[in-house]
Amino acid sequence: MSGRKGVRHITYTERTKIEALADNGMNAQEIADYLGRELSGIYKELRRGEYTRLTSELLEVTAYSADIAQQDYDYKATAKGATLKISNDFALVEYIEQKILEESYSPCAVLAEIREKQLPFATNICFKTLYNYIDNGLFLNLSNKDLLRKSGKKRTKKSMDTRIKHPLCTSIEDRPKEINERNTFGHWEMDTVIGKAKGSGPVLLVLTERLTRYEIIMKMKHKTAAEVIRCLNRLERKYGSRFKRVFKSITVDNGSEFMDTEGIEKSCRSKGSRTKVFYCHPYSSWERGSNENANAIIRRFIPKGTPMENYTEKQILKVEQWINNYPRKILGYKNAKTLFERYLVTA
Repeated sequence: MSGRKGVRHITYTERTKIEALADNGMNAQEIADYLGRELSGIYKELRRGEYTRLTSELLEVTAYSADIAQQDYDYKATAKGATLKISNDFALVEYIEQKILEESYSPCAVLAEIREKQLPFATNICFKTLYNYIDNGLFLNLSNKDLLRKSGKKRTKKSMDTRIKHPLCTSIEDRPKEINERNTFGHWEMDTVIGKAKGSGPVLLVLTERLTRYEIIMKMKHKTAAEVIRCLNRLERKYGSRFKRVFKSITVDNGSEFMDTEGIEKSCRSKGSRTKVFYCHPYSSWERGSNENANAIIRRFIPKGTPMENYTEKQILKVEQWINNYPRKILGYKNAKTLFERYLVTA
């Protein structure tokens, strides 16, 4: 590597390298040596981008984010009177506002689409810089109230009864490792989304494919086991002989609407079974994490307390299509529809 140049500002490209190196276990000295930087500068940079995140085991760990560090740098540069990178790129400003305000994109999704499609804008900014510009009111028509605000609450494990309510149910503890690791296609999570808090009106049945995050949303007349079976029968007839390969397993909670295990698993087209059902622990919604994320997105279009009677099948289909065509960070900013169709071909 070249000699150290402590006076030169760290670039965003270098920050992404620091993030990757730190994630791979390199310490500050090793990172400094690799980049040809002064150790003191790397220490300062690691503090600049420091944040706390939860691991899959729900433990708090300290990590470094290139985007957080860049946000801090851009904010301080702006405070010193530096010219904003985006200020004269009117085409980019208009595109960002249109995507967020009219198509409900997140800032991350907008920039990811620009990069994926290689759209020819004059300015290139990172995710956190864009969030920073929005938070500081630098857009004429766009503010942070127009964004989907996610809860900052940290999810913690609750005490739970490790037994399943129904003696014939198969616990999630017995779910094969390959399903837990999301390495194979055709394993789903299923839940219901209600409208009014009380009453017996229509609800939504939501299925999320764990590998591709593809969504299926179906309107049910009532939140009952019989309605769940009716919806699954419709799906089996739609997919025909491929159903068993596309819906290898379904993971559900302990709601009464999912207690007809035999009805869920039994084929409506033959004498055999069509899928395998696994039941989460009581009060453990994080065991269906993909489902929960999907439900939160649905609530952007169908707020809590709104009667499902107000929404037609066509409107619900539009919500499903929006989710499946939306570029997702967890999918490398690909969309679920593209990935699902790719796996469906070989199912």
